[in-house]
Amino acid sequence: MLRTHTCGELRIGDVNKHVTLTGWVQRLRDKGSLMWIDLRDRYGITQLFLEEGQTEPALLTAARSLGREYVVKVQGTVAERIAKNDKMPTGDIEIKVSSIEVLNASKIPPFTIEDQTDGGDDLRMKYRYLDLRRNPVRESLQLRHKMAQQTRIYLDSLNFIEVETPVLIKSTPEGARDFVVPSRMNPGEFYALPQSPQTFKQLLMVSGFDRYYQIVKCFRDEDLRADRQPEFTQIDCEMSFITQEDVLSTFEGLVRHLFRSVKGIELPTVPHITFADAMAFYGSDKPDTRFDMRIAELTEVAKGKGFSVFEDAQLIAGICAKGCAGYTRKQIDELTEFVKKPQIGAKGLVYVRCEANGTFKSSVDKFFDEVELSRFAQKFNANAGDLILILAGETDKTRKALGELRLHVAGQLGLRDKNTFAPLWVVDFPLLEWNEETNRWHAMHHPFTSPKPEDLPWLDSDPGKVRANAYDMVLNGTEIGGGSIRIHDRGTQQRMFAKLGFSEDESKKQFGFLMDAFEFGAPPHGGIAFGFDRLCSLFGGADSIRDFIAFPKNNAGRDMMIDTPSPISQEQLNELGISTNAPK
Repeated sequence: MLRTHTCGELRIGDVNKHVTLTGWVQRLRDKGSLMWIDLRDRYGITQLFLEEGQTEPALLTAARSLGREYVVKVQGTVAERIAKNDKMPTGDIEIKVSSIEVLNASKIPPFTIEDQTDGGDDLRMKYRYLDLRRNPVRESLQLRHKMAQQTRIYLDSLNFIEVETPVLIKSTPEGARDFVVPSRMNPGEFYALPQSPQTFKQLLMVSGFDRYYQIVKCFRDEDLRADRQPEFTQIDCEMSFITQEDVLSTFEGLVRHLFRSVKGIELPTVPHITFADAMAFYGSDKPDTRFDMRIAELTEVAKGKGFSVFEDAQLIAGICAKGCAGYTRKQIDELTEFVKKPQIGAKGLVYVRCEANGTFKSSVDKFFDEVELSRFAQKFNANAGDLILILAGETDKTRKALGELRLHVAGQLGLRDKNTFAPLWVVDFPLLEWNEETNRWHAMHHPFTSPKPEDLPWLDSDPGKVRANAYDMVLNGTEIGGGSIRIHDRGTQQRMFAKLGFSEDESKKQFGFLMDAFEFGAPPHGGIAFGFDRLCSLFGGADSIRDFIAFPKNNAGRDMMIDTPSPISQEQLNELGISTNAPK
């Protein structure tokens, strides 16, 4: 090794040791007769010290020629600092330098490599290898490493076996768009990159590997945002001879283990809520339960008073913002504009103030008197000083709009603390959902999800009533994992494909290998997959998953550093049998 110690390990007990350090020059401070250099590596920062009269003139000259991000090898003696820095682990010591060797010079970086950098997102992504030198990004990747390590420790302790599944697979019509890969040896035919190892992990169950896991790279060609990337990582798991409760118990254990070992937090038992209740009380199938503010329905007490907005509505419901009766007209107008945004879709907002003197003031005083408004307040358990916000309209749209309003108001009130964690299991999802555009049923999770046995009679007569043996884990309003008990017999799987609009030939062509396998003693099985990038970002208190991925893509799916996707040569295209008229 070129070094005897790292830049993060020397302490007061090392005083008088002769050491060799290597790293990058973080900062130089030259006061003429005194000079300090901060030397940085992955492990921390150590201060170097040079002094006229004590340091050889040639060495001082060499030190003054250094620039930021020069790679250097330094030898010297550990000394106790006079002015200690209690904000850094090595703040009690410094190195009295006896020699400096430049291992490589550096151009001036395009942004400052410090915790609070002056580099924008695009610039940092273009020079990602420099961005990775910054402490916050390095710490994010170290957190990711620890979470992967602890995931393996937990699953290994329960006799799970890690198995790698193929990356070049068959394209399927369900789910998001596939990334496809042309086959040179089979002209006109294509592989797809996996959106999930779903069918392979089921086949492993048929093979008798009753406990499988994989920390696996997956790919989806979909529109991107802060918590999505075209390539992402899953903790992918499957188990045989189990019930839904077995899966929930095992993987609640995983999440609790990660909180305990990575963050030092002891989570309580994770509560369960049905999909129907999640939508009714929170307006979302991934409710944020760090705060209450549950949706309450007013349809029965609000109709029949001549207010046309309410009379024409399927659902009248609202939320109670505690202590917000003092909101100004401007603040309420801003909330009204928020719910009227196209992505929210409400037509307007009704408010009721619960005044400090016990009276009520509302935007619908013309239609509702004090007694009637007090009935509204009772539905919310509202007290003096609270503000009730009400929407009305079609049931599903109104609930979803209230769910967005609930999150927006909670954000304004500071109720979404990133250091508070509220996990939740959401269960009993619908098996199918109707798509107006395609005019057919689609699987809410995926086509291999088992229906609740007691709901099977509805599959042909009323498919919308059938509940799935499916479950999602939600953390702070974000889905971090989802799975199901799978179909494990050919007949039920064929019925499911038929309900999704697959002909018998189509289902055989796409998934015949899986249905054939079911005829060779497939055990009951189920599993789950956690979004690993997203889980890491929540543990790290970040809104975006990018800093938890070493080399991420931007919102357009581009890698700014290596400038891809990019054209390939005509020779390569010819070899693959591909012609393109795409614009340059």
